Amino acid sequence: MSNIWFSSLLLLLGTSAGSLMAVMFKKVPMSVNLNLSFAGGVMLVASFTSLIIPGIQKGGFAQTSLGILMGFALIGIIEHLFPHQHVIKGAEGAIKSQKLKKLYLIVAGVAIHNIPEGFGVGVSSAYSLETGTATAIAIAIQDIPEGLIVTLALMVANDRIMVPIVTGVLSGIVESLFCLLGFYTFDTFRNFLALGLGIGGGAMIYITVKEVFPEVYSEGSHTVSTLGFLAGFLLMLFLDTI
Repeated sequence: MSNIWFSSLLLLLGTSAGSLMAVMFKKVPMSVNLNLSFAGGVMLVASFTSLIIPGIQKGGFAQTSLGILMGFALIGIIEHLFPHQHVIKGAEGAIKSQKLKKLYLIVAGVAIHNIPEGFGVGVSSAYSLETGTATAIAIAIQDIPEGLIVTLALMVANDRIMVPIVTGVLSGIVESLFCLLGFYTFDTFRNFLALGLGIGGGAMIYITVKEVFPEVYSEGSHTVSTLGFLAGFLLMLFLDTI
């Protein structure tokens, strides 16, 4: 039981560390595309090895596939309902009011990423604490550059330095809370665990394919992006097999 709290703390620390590094460096030490594609590699492998495959093993193809469809639908609906801002692509969603500040659009974009990541760690922990811990370590590692990039974007959008830092920490708290929500929900209702694993996997695939990959390949060096993806892919694969 204590492992899930350790995993949720890791997620919080990863994002918070990235936010603090933004203040120290004042710029991204490596390519934005490299960092984002690294995160995409981690998320894509985790969605299969930590969520979808365990879901099929636990409850079969039908229940897991239903969960995947639900995960896609849920994140798609959230994206449609809440306008948000990407680091590279810019604003997305039905922005009806021009008074919405860039700051809040970026925060919404971060939250949309963090919800499936935290939920995925929680549900995979309900399946196996060992699997959940490995997933949490990988997600926390990729949260560091992700938190760094987002906090720098927030620093550009807001003059007060504490606002981006606090926002970065709060985004980590959101991720941790959804980790706990995913764990306790499907640890309690274990008959629906395969459904939960499918939801987590589907949501993470949606974010990776719909958000991360189009963003990193929209500009810059495709070779750098591909190498970043490969590094994240191999890291998650390694953590999931040790």
